[in-house]
Amino acid sequence: MSEHILILYYSRQGSTAALADCIAHGVAAHGRFEPRLRTVPPVASTTERTAPPLPPEGAVYCTKADLAQCSALALGSPTRFGNMAAPMKHFLDGTADLWTGGSLAGKPAAVFTSTGSHHGGQETTLLTMMVPLLHHGMLMVGLPYTEPGLSATLRGGTPYGASHIAGSHGDSTLDPTERDLARALGRRLADITDRLFPRT
Repeated sequence: MSEHILILYYSRQGSTAALADCIAHGVAAHGRFEPRLRTVPPVASTTERTAPPLPPEGAVYCTKADLAQCSALALGSPTRFGNMAAPMKHFLDGTADLWTGGSLAGKPAAVFTSTGSHHGGQETTLLTMMVPLLHHGMLMVGLPYTEPGLSATLRGGTPYGASHIAGSHGDSTLDPTERDLARALGRRLADITDRLFPRT
């Protein structure tokens, strides 16, 4: 079984998916771990039919086995009123058996998000996404200010995790600093995982 870092995200307009791709690039650049991109299905207040087993495009849906078997996790969601989107929360709410078994305890994790404005709740979303991961016993990885883009960014990027400001029209194009910080987060997550769990 290959060692993989799971990059699990939900994206409606492509911004969070773009961040996920950059984080995957950073993980791959480290060289040890396979970046595994996964998403979660949408949810609705009323259910008339089940979602297809595969989404029409992009990453496939995450299974609990993907989560349990990962070496580390990067979790991403757009912001919804300063919190993660309902589909991601719904998925995490179904992982109590992994919590009971301690499947994620001691593994590194990072978070990322996209918002429509500078004051759209990026930091609160990132912080609240950390809470269930801390309950799982995961070790949080952020972005240090030794990353020069963190001090220079005029758009996304926080010490709590990678981020993007999509603007009112939902532009999914990352600016160069947002892209570099997301890649740096992927590399850092892979590096810390490698240090915690060296090859024997």
